[in-house]
Amino acid sequence: MGKRALIVAALVPLAVSAGAVARIADAQTRVPDVRFVATPPEVVDAMLTAASVTSADIVYDLGSGDGRIVIAAAKKYGARGIGIEINPQLVAESNASARAAGVSHLVQFIQGDLFTADLSAATVVALYLSPSLNERIKPRLLRELRPGTRVVSHVYDMLGWTADQRVDVDGRWVFLWTVPAKK
Repeated sequence: MGKRALIVAALVPLAVSAGAVARIADAQTRVPDVRFVATPPEVVDAMLTAASVTSADIVYDLGSGDGRIVIAAAKKYGARGIGIEINPQLVAESNASARAAGVSHLVQFIQGDLFTADLSAATVVALYLSPSLNERIKPRLLRELRPGTRVVSHVYDMLGWTADQRVDVDGRWVFLWTVPAKK
C-alpha cells in the first residue's frame, strides 16, 4: 500500500475495507466524469418517495455531490446512507452538512470512484449522472445489486431497462427501477 493509501486508510472509518481504501486513493487522482449540479429539493423528495425509502434502507448516492439525497433520506426517513463522491471538497461539505443536520451517525461520505465502490450493502441507489454514465453503470447495478434493490435516477433513463415508475416533477423526470431476480 502506497503512502497516499496509508494516509487515506488512517482517515477512513473502519466500515470501509482495505481494498476500498486502495480504490479511494485511486479516485483521488481521477478527474470527475460530470460536473456537480445540485438536485432540487422537490426532486430529492420525489426520488426518495418513488424508491419508498424507509428506516430499514441503506441509500447509496453515486456521485453524491453535496450529500443532499443521503442526508434527506436520513433526516426524513431515518435511513442509513453512503455517499460516494470523487471530489474531496464536496465530500468535506457533505460531512459538514450531515453534522449540521444531526444525521452524521446515520450517513457516511466517501471519496471514491462510483465505478469501483462496493455497492453490495445498498437497498436503494440514487443517481444523477448522464446518459452515458447511466449506461456504463447499468450492467454493474444489474450484476452486483441484490434483487429488489431500488435504483432511482434524476433526469436520465437507462435504455433497455424499462422503468417501473416515471415521475414528472415540474418538467424534471425521476425514474425508478427494481433489480430483478438473478437468472
